[in-house]
Amino acid sequence: MTTDSREKMIKTAAFLFGERGYAATSFQDVLARSGAPRGSIYHHFPGGKEQLAAEALRWYAGRTRDAMAAGTADGPTVEAVAGYFAATAAWLKKSDFRGGCPIGSVALDMSGDEPLREIVAEAFADWRRIVERSLLSEGCAPDTARSLAALVIAASEGALMLARTSRDLRDYESVATQVLAHLRTVLTAA
Repeated sequence: MTTDSREKMIKTAAFLFGERGYAATSFQDVLARSGAPRGSIYHHFPGGKEQLAAEALRWYAGRTRDAMAAGTADGPTVEAVAGYFAATAAWLKKSDFRGGCPIGSVALDMSGDEPLREIVAEAFADWRRIVERSLLSEGCAPDTARSLAALVIAASEGALMLARTSRDLRDYESVATQVLAHLRTVLTAA
């Protein structure tokens, strides 16, 4: 059983969690969508669904963190945040509004699962820190940078939910426009 099957299952689980949440995603769903052999899931994930979920969430969180870090390293925070909103909007459209953020979906779907809660909390904290560091490098005061970074993450996740339920990008794009305008205003004053 190859690592290729394992990686496919991890990525598939992440995308299924984004679409359906944790509770509504089964091992069977992961196998069907990934095309992995039936016995491979228990071979690669002896800890069961929670182990698969933990690895899928870490993979997605790391992928997003790296993209955000690259965006903030390449230019001003406003451009990086605009790129983050644009990439999410493109994903929504490409997935016909089925795709979502697995981190956000699992956060809404958790019921006392401490290990997954910790992974979700760390993912949001990582993403916030990247935006916060970028804002600090552009002259924002520490408290302002932290608040604005939290606003960016919360606004994106909330706008994602609005767009998925309405099956329309207008609210998502409107939220992005408002967040970017606010960032420009604060950064100009800084």
